Amino acid sequence: MPLGALFCGRHPEHILPFPNIDPIAFAIGPIAIRWYALGYLFGVLLGAAYGYLLLRNERLWHRGAPPFPAKDIWDFAFWTMLAIVIGGRLGYVLFYNLPYYLENPTEIINTLDGGMSYHGGMLGLMLAVVLFTRRHKGNWLSGLDLIAAVSTIGIFLVRIANFINSELYGAPTDAPWGVVFPTDPLQVARHPSQLYEAAFEGLLLFFIIRVATHVFYALRKPGLVAGIFGIGYAISRMAVEFVRLPDAQLGYLYGGWLTMGQVLSLPILLGGLILVIYAATRRENPLRP
Repeated sequence: MPLGALFCGRHPEHILPFPNIDPIAFAIGPIAIRWYALGYLFGVLLGAAYGYLLLRNERLWHRGAPPFPAKDIWDFAFWTMLAIVIGGRLGYVLFYNLPYYLENPTEIINTLDGGMSYHGGMLGLMLAVVLFTRRHKGNWLSGLDLIAAVSTIGIFLVRIANFINSELYGAPTDAPWGVVFPTDPLQVARHPSQLYEAAFEGLLLFFIIRVATHVFYALRKPGLVAGIFGIGYAISRMAVEFVRLPDAQLGYLYGGWLTMGQVLSLPILLGGLILVIYAATRRENPLRP
């Protein structure tokens, strides 16, 4: 039984009011720009700006060599946007609602109402950074480290956008910070699980990695920062999933304990552990220039 089911879902006497924020940030004629889209856009732009600062600081990197020149970060940002959108959408189609999209293939390209998988976006992003880094003859593990160091910014912004959209909310709760979401047909107070993810997968993980890169110089061990990110993200996501409602079309898996988000996070956790162990135990080749 998921933790969220332990709460009865009554209206607490004191709950947090849902902010009256229109999911549409602004409109230009018939074109509506949503906070969700802006979360992705500014996540990439701010991540690229922070990545530029990291790439310029050569003393942070292994042998003083970042994965590619700082000036190329804006070129990579374009790759990043394509990888996130394509990977995220395909991940959602394959992992979360494949039967529906097999019957309605034209809906695959309709992302106006959400339907993005973080795990799919992560796979697309990893492929993009490996290809881009190898194209610049850099260390692809350091490229993964770069993405790990900056992606928490985008995670934070997109989870805030999920909250504004009143989507991906949590199980019923009597906690004083429970929120009644306007799209909830039951109109009961629920865990604001989007804000939990923004706090843990976004802010907290950003500061943990920041300490690792600038205090312990973790970028000097290729793969270490990516491993830290993988472990931190997977643990945070799996923990929050206990109080977050699963996708309606899937429900809970394996007897009502696990969600698809938790299942997909397990390989990330394993990969993170492997990268940390590899980076921490890897010995330098003294003959290598």
